[in-house]
Amino acid sequence: MDVLQAIILGIIEGATEFLPISSTGHLIVASQWMGIVQNDENKAFEVIIQLAAILAVIANYSEKFSLKYLELWKKVVLAFVPVGAVGLAFHHQIKAMFNVETVAIMFIVGGVIFLIIEYLHKDKVYPVEKVEDLSYRQAIWIGVAQVFALIPGTSRAGSTIIGAMLVGLSRKASAEFSFLLALPVMLAASGFDLLKHYHDFIGVDILPLLTGFVVAFVSAWLVMRLLIQFLERFTFVAFGVYRIVFGLLLLWMMAS
Repeated sequence: MDVLQAIILGIIEGATEFLPISSTGHLIVASQWMGIVQNDENKAFEVIIQLAAILAVIANYSEKFSLKYLELWKKVVLAFVPVGAVGLAFHHQIKAMFNVETVAIMFIVGGVIFLIIEYLHKDKVYPVEKVEDLSYRQAIWIGVAQVFALIPGTSRAGSTIIGAMLVGLSRKASAEFSFLLALPVMLAASGFDLLKHYHDFIGVDILPLLTGFVVAFVSAWLVMRLLIQFLERFTFVAFGVYRIVFGLLLLWMMAS
């Protein structure tokens, strides 16, 4: 992998990790388009840029890392349990689903669901406006919704946001809880991959790794801030439309 490819993948990881459009799906597609093979070195690179996205969450929400928000973090951990258990139990089966066709189909399915949810919730008043006010029951149901993100192309952010809106969180609170819930999910996934590929960092070219890390961190930090500002004025309809168009484009390219 060269530096330009590292920059492109870093931008994609940072820009899509916290948007409801599937970072994994975009990385799979972008890697195939650029001819990047899934060797051990490139898998190690993916671990690095995921760690950068984790640090971006910490940087954006550093004020919540205190005992004052202990109850919120208990709910985050509770919401992590379903996806952690299912992911660990079916790790190999999940990896087998990583292909462009599955990504394309789930992009479209997720986009349609977003449009339906936004249509049904068009004039809804949400009882939970602040992420700190969600209940433990709401947290566990959001965690159950997140399990669907194990299917490539579904989007972890998309699954958690839809689940949060369905149980009464506002769009902004749903997005913020999705950001925080990314921490245990990505730490577990990255930690697991790091244990598998730590030896692949030996002798690897450090420049692409460092470049990808910095680019992913900056883009993730910026996108989280912009998304919250966006949701103060708009809905998720644009993301639903994007998912459908992108999914159809992938299917068309596969067929041509």
